Amino acid sequence: MVVQALVLWLALGVDRLFSDPPNRWHPVAWLGRFIGWWGRPAVWPPALQRSAGIVMGVCTAAVFTLPFWFFQTYAPVLYLVIAGPFALKLCLAWRCLEEHVTTVEEAVAAGGGREEVGMLVSRDTGALTDDEVLSAAYESMTENLTDSIIAPLLFFAIFGLGGAACYRAVNTMDAMLGYRDERARLGWFPARADDVLSYLPARCAGLCLLIWFAGRGRGRAALRIFRRDRKNRPGFNGGVTMSLVAGGVGVRLEKKGVYTIGDPDRPLAGAGDEIVAAVRGATLVGAVLCTLLIATLALIAGLLPAILP
Repeated sequence: MVVQALVLWLALGVDRLFSDPPNRWHPVAWLGRFIGWWGRPAVWPPALQRSAGIVMGVCTAAVFTLPFWFFQTYAPVLYLVIAGPFALKLCLAWRCLEEHVTTVEEAVAAGGGREEVGMLVSRDTGALTDDEVLSAAYESMTENLTDSIIAPLLFFAIFGLGGAACYRAVNTMDAMLGYRDERARLGWFPARADDVLSYLPARCAGLCLLIWFAGRGRGRAALRIFRRDRKNRPGFNGGVTMSLVAGGVGVRLEKKGVYTIGDPDRPLAGAGDEIVAAVRGATLVGAVLCTLLIATLALIAGLLPAILP
């Protein structure tokens, strides 16, 4: 229990101290190249694409998860304490997410930002206004509070490094293939699997945000927009964190023609620091809750031998 909790907190520290390694050294980038190899619709006949997506999706998640599971299962404790935080950090993208958003903010201030925000979202960014560029960046940040921070931590707390790696594999497949275009059949399984695996983490991330905003006197405002607008965004999970951040900060997040979340009580251009602070605060709240979960699971595991015959 102590080692697992220590690895979790050290991983967050490593993430804050070190940026992501170059893609040629990053296992998630290798994962992306592998998905890109099999995830091309032209490789598979249309009638086989959904089955191929299921089989290759399961194989991809298993191949990526196995080294992480093997390391946590068989590595000596000292090795786990030293290398475990770096392994878990590979499944996180806290600092990287902030760096991307900062790049967009600086580009918008200099009269650009469309190309930079295109690295974060899949929509056409060429004709976006400055507010729409900032909204896209902040939407990505709030949604990725679940995908890139809370979900990996939660799966690590329950299943260890293998759990965090498995979630990262499924989420990466969804990010690359989960679209309603020619990839729809191949991406059907990754998209559904990501929806299922992210369901509880999204609500855990929402709870963390609510705790953060309640401590700043904005809990009611966040909850009001959550109740009103969380279903405006398509999908089961993304609207949870988006609506709470929009309500807690007092901004409107909008993808034109698709959804509008929140009220424009203040301009987006002045809200970036508070949105980043909310994501940071929710991350720390989430780390505390995951630590308590680790302790609870360890206590239950210790009591089971005495309860079971």
